[in-house]
Amino acid sequence: MPVICLASAKSCGVTTTALALTFASARPSLLAECDPAGGTIRAGLLQSQVSAGYGLYHLAAAERVGQVELANAFTSHLWPLDGPNGHRKVLPGLTDPAQAAALSRTWPALSDVLHVMSESVGHDVFVDTGRLALESGHLHPTLTPAPLLHKADLVLLAVRGTEQGLTLARHLIRPLRTELEEHGSGADAVGLLLIEEGTFRSHQVAEALEAPVLAALPWDPDTAAYLNAGGKPPRGFDRTPLLRAARTAAEHLEAIASRRRIQQQYPSPPAGAHPQLAGVLDRLAAPGGARG
Repeated sequence: MPVICLASAKSCGVTTTALALTFASARPSLLAECDPAGGTIRAGLLQSQVSAGYGLYHLAAAERVGQVELANAFTSHLWPLDGPNGHRKVLPGLTDPAQAAALSRTWPALSDVLHVMSESVGHDVFVDTGRLALESGHLHPTLTPAPLLHKADLVLLAVRGTEQGLTLARHLIRPLRTELEEHGSGADAVGLLLIEEGTFRSHQVAEALEAPVLAALPWDPDTAAYLNAGGKPPRGFDRTPLLRAARTAAEHLEAIASRRRIQQQYPSPPAGAHPQLAGVLDRLAAPGGARG
């Protein structure tokens, strides 16, 4: 199961998108709200049911004691998104941006915990990293949770299909690819998630930003409003355009992440070497050739 980070150049529906993917996943799923600028799910979808005593900030103190304490704190600060017997959970985010500095040394250990949740516990893990900030061409060490992005299976930059959306995202793509090439799992971990508001279609967005569109979600204001503010869900919530598309997107993203893992574990041998092995690996890496 993959760990997928979602980010944006500016407010671009990242949290709504992350919630849609979490609800749409066919497997147990987890959303970690790790935006250093502060979380919105607590006051939005959860309508302030969750006190400040729960959430991301409290993991910093636990991490300073040890990895086991961090893991225990992590599980105790998860909140159910679909009732006590459901399989979708959220780690609520910060209540104050000033808390972000305390997490600078916690991010790497938290990243390890998220990957254990993915690889050993079998959860689809989505991480809301919020708006990306740069400093001297690199991810800002305090204003972004850079270690989470470095270790993610995929990093999706959410972009709206508008001229403004493309303009905002354009200056981030190249630094983000360079960052993951130098410190992460490779530049090919970066892709676009298109929110289909505006006139630009997937192929136009991919061409303009010189990056692949790995998923696209429709503009669905009613479902988005519920995910943003809570209250009564839209009728047939699971069958709304946003949830249907998110279900397809989650499966597609899982397949892409699985192929990347295979390619990293079994890189292509030199040309002409071990032709039988090369054929096996080519079949495994082909679309539909393996499932995580």
